[in-house]
Amino acid sequence: MKKCLSVNDIRVERDMWQTLRESTKPIVMYGMGNGADKILAVFSEKGIAVSDFFASDGFVRHQQFHGKTVMSYSEICEKYDNFAVVVSFGSKLPEVLSNIYKISGERELYIPDVPVVSDSEVFDLAFFEAHRDELSAACELFSDELSKRTFCDVILYKLTGRLEYLRGHTVTPDEVFQNVLNARNYRFTADLGAYNGDSIRELVGYVSELSQVVAFEPDRRNYRKLCAFSESVPYKITACNCAAWNEERMLSFTSGGNRNSTLIGDVGVKTGAKIKTTAAVRLDSVYTGKCDYIKYDVEGAEYEALLGSREVIGCWHPELLVSMYHRSEDMWRLPLLMRELGYKELYLRRYEYVPAWDLNLLAVK
Repeated sequence: MKKCLSVNDIRVERDMWQTLRESTKPIVMYGMGNGADKILAVFSEKGIAVSDFFASDGFVRHQQFHGKTVMSYSEICEKYDNFAVVVSFGSKLPEVLSNIYKISGERELYIPDVPVVSDSEVFDLAFFEAHRDELSAACELFSDELSKRTFCDVILYKLTGRLEYLRGHTVTPDEVFQNVLNARNYRFTADLGAYNGDSIRELVGYVSELSQVVAFEPDRRNYRKLCAFSESVPYKITACNCAAWNEERMLSFTSGGNRNSTLIGDVGVKTGAKIKTTAAVRLDSVYTGKCDYIKYDVEGAEYEALLGSREVIGCWHPELLVSMYHRSEDMWRLPLLMRELGYKELYLRRYEYVPAWDLNLLAVK
């Protein structure tokens, strides 16, 4: 299938889910945990059966997962002559990616795209055809060929689950902060979804003289780490234990003490995860003064967080970096909203990751 720069050129007869449902090969899943649970839930809805599970060598203890003993890859190869592999976790670690690339050269391999946020729809063929016009309109907003190719590659990946569409367009942070964004000129910034300060630490490497950061982090454990980090730096970090939203309210989120704590909406939503509540506020109600740059990585609340930044954006027109991989619908909603907010120069860049995470929408002055 050729790579393309236009959504209208994308033609897929069967998506990955249809291909797996009709496969005559045993399907084995690589990985366990929350990612595997999400994929298995979709498999159940779509009538796809998994024959076995395997893990990387360092994780194999022959434990039970969904009623089956977790095996090693070599044990799977001994058990089956021919099989299809489904990768069920995310990683950017070179040694993990190298192993996935190796297996893809030996076996038929798929990497399902399941939304990070549970209330978003799966990006299957029916979803794509229903929203082809919106996706096409979003693609036309991008300012360069690499952005359009990345956008179409990600759509093709979501539809097919094939590794080939995750390679060939990725960039490094240097490309983002030195060649697209004008990071060297930033002095006053906001970090929405600051985790423990890691993205601030990354940004500082590209900034000539950082003066102030307003940082939002809803998870209490992460917030404490962020506060500790703020005491060790020469610039000012105003840390807020809250979520970014488009109004003041209380929200529930899954709390894991890691960077994947996810907002799940109104207080009282019940899931199997540990649920916490947090105050959600508009950036406009907190941020005062000049703003050069805002980062949004708020685990599925990017659209609402942007709406809650309208006044800051309208006044200062800061450059933006917005995560665009948490919700299927954000593939068109976020670029179209950026244009509505007054940005005419939009870029899309993705770091190397399996699946199609670390996909960032960039708005430039």
